[in-house]
Amino acid sequence: MPRSGNGKSRLVADRRPSRGSGTQKRTASKPAAKRRKTRAAAPQRRRGPLGWLAALFGWVLSLIWRFAWRGALVVGLLLAAAVFFVYTQLPPVSALLDGRARGSVTLLDRNGEIFAWRGEQFGGQITANSVAPVLSHAIVATEDKRFYNHIGVDPIGIASAVKINLREGRGPLSGHGGSTITQQTAKLLCLGVPYDPDTWENETAYEADCRETSLWRKAKEAVYALAMEAKYSKDEILTIYMNRVFLGEGSRGFEAAAQRYFGKSAADVQPAEAAMLAGLLVAPTRYAPTNNLTRSQNRAEVIIGLMEAQGYITSEQAAAARANPARLSAAAEARAGGYFADWVMDTAPSFVSRDTTEDVLMSTTFDPRMQRAAEEALQYVFDTKVREGSEAQAAIVVMSADGAVRAMVGGRRFKGVAGQFNRAIMAKRQTGSAFKPFVYATALELGYNANDTVTDAPLTLSIPGSGNWSPENYDHRYRGDVTLTNALRESLNTAAVRVSESVGRDNVRKVAEDFGIVSDLANGPALALGTSESTLIEMTGAYAGILNGGTSVDPYGLIDLRLQGDAAPLIGQDGGLGERVISTEAAQQLVYMMRQVVTSGTGQRANLPDREAAGKTGTTQAARDAWFLGFTADYVAGVWMGYDNNRPLTGVTGGGLPAEIWRETMLRVHEGLPVHPLPMRRPPEPAPAPAPAPQYQGTTTTSSGTLAENGGGQPLPAPQPQRKDSVEDILMNVLGDILGGD
Repeated sequence: MPRSGNGKSRLVADRRPSRGSGTQKRTASKPAAKRRKTRAAAPQRRRGPLGWLAALFGWVLSLIWRFAWRGALVVGLLLAAAVFFVYTQLPPVSALLDGRARGSVTLLDRNGEIFAWRGEQFGGQITANSVAPVLSHAIVATEDKRFYNHIGVDPIGIASAVKINLREGRGPLSGHGGSTITQQTAKLLCLGVPYDPDTWENETAYEADCRETSLWRKAKEAVYALAMEAKYSKDEILTIYMNRVFLGEGSRGFEAAAQRYFGKSAADVQPAEAAMLAGLLVAPTRYAPTNNLTRSQNRAEVIIGLMEAQGYITSEQAAAARANPARLSAAAEARAGGYFADWVMDTAPSFVSRDTTEDVLMSTTFDPRMQRAAEEALQYVFDTKVREGSEAQAAIVVMSADGAVRAMVGGRRFKGVAGQFNRAIMAKRQTGSAFKPFVYATALELGYNANDTVTDAPLTLSIPGSGNWSPENYDHRYRGDVTLTNALRESLNTAAVRVSESVGRDNVRKVAEDFGIVSDLANGPALALGTSESTLIEMTGAYAGILNGGTSVDPYGLIDLRLQGDAAPLIGQDGGLGERVISTEAAQQLVYMMRQVVTSGTGQRANLPDREAAGKTGTTQAARDAWFLGFTADYVAGVWMGYDNNRPLTGVTGGGLPAEIWRETMLRVHEGLPVHPLPMRRPPEPAPAPAPAPQYQGTTTTSSGTLAENGGGQPLPAPQPQRKDSVEDILMNVLGDILGGD
């Protein structure tokens, strides 16, 4: 070891390369390389099947994620674009409140009160803030409890609905939809596609398309709902919904429904009423209180529970609502005049009635008190005097002497369901002996009087092309010579035929037609026995002509028609008094004769205890139809009874159940009314019989129509008519002379 000069050995540091020396770098990197080499040379752990599967699963997830977030971004952009496009197309809220394709018809009775509705009733625009708060709360509690917290689509609600549907064995989109109020509003708006009659076959097809529940349709509804949430406030969306939704009985919107069922505005409904209205949303027809009040009340009780659970009403309010369930208004409960309303709608032009696009008011002749009287009378007789389970039908018409129809019952109800067939105006049935007053009206008009006589005896007439015809009386007995009054009182067939043949069938036919029986009348001698068909309203109108002194009437129910809000009517009364058919004297004698039918003839069951009544029974061959028509000084009423399939009645004639129904109806109709006498005239005492007119006993009818008799008896006298010319006749004669006319 070298030493230093002072004797100590000198420490020498190891030589180290400088930092910039390449040799040093190489020397320093060798150990690191060796270490790396050592690590690289470590043996690899082999993967098993699970390892490879895990690696594959991770790779797939990674791939899905790469595509998912990119796809979600694209879908989000497309959704945003679709929502923005719909947003730009949405109109102002005010343009969406009344989307009806048809208008409404409100029918008013003779007192100006509403008794029926037709078409789509709107009732006026409302807002979420103008109705009773409890109504808005009931709607939200029932349909969408998270309405104020979602953006138009509620994933929680959808998942819950799908779960319920699957649990109940339905498809995921069948049954509960999980739709929000916003989505339901989008559906009500049909995604902004208005009804176009040129595109759709009818409104039903259009609405079916709007209610489609496919997945694609749901997706479009969701887009529309999101756009609505961006465009409108929550209250505006609720306002659209409350105005557009259908709530049964032709009511469109909650204002119309509140008026229809409770006779009040939606701003005035109480909790029980609000719950009943909200309960209609799930199934408007099924839960309509006019259809089944108890079922509707039970549904409302469920809604009250939801409102209580969600804090919209207190426990005390809920208990009060349950203890006092909502009830219908008097007009809604009566449901009166359904047959009448349908009839009067048909009498008006379709463009302002059935097919109107405007809201229309119809003032009518309808009297709800008389309607109740007729319905109660019919029910009373069938409950007390007809065997249980009978399917016999009946119809009633009540009218004034000028033809104003006051009440109409078109048939009985079976199992709470009213039939659509109106037997009062649609059923053409043989009239039987109810036609005979027109035979005697013709005779009286031609100068005979009620005390003239006619023979009631066997009769055979030869009908060209048909052979001999021999009418018989109902009881197969004959009375010989009888007055015209007694012949009508006892409804004698051979006497009526003799009178008809004597005065001329054509004359009888003309008088009947002039009185308003417009159905085809028979050409043969059986005309006198009522073998022709007519409707109840025609026959009742013809009897009204007898009551009013011989002037025809055209039965009517419409007084005027106007657009809602307009003072001037578009259409006035169509019907009423027409032309004179027979003289007042002839009509008053006929009233006297018909009075005897009720006091001592075939119609005694129709006799009223406190006022005069007159009428006529009618029973057709094999008792397939039974009639009673008659009148007091104030009103005319007609009753028909029979089976819809035209099978014979059992033990029923016009003087039986129909007369009793007529009596019960008129007792109720005249309750509280002053008593007035019938406008009748007692006939003069019979004069000595004139010489018999040649009627060729023992012969048969020739082709010229000569009357033949098999049997004896005094023939009907045939004096010349003695009538004084009226002022109109004199003026027409003078005018004819001046003009050289006939």
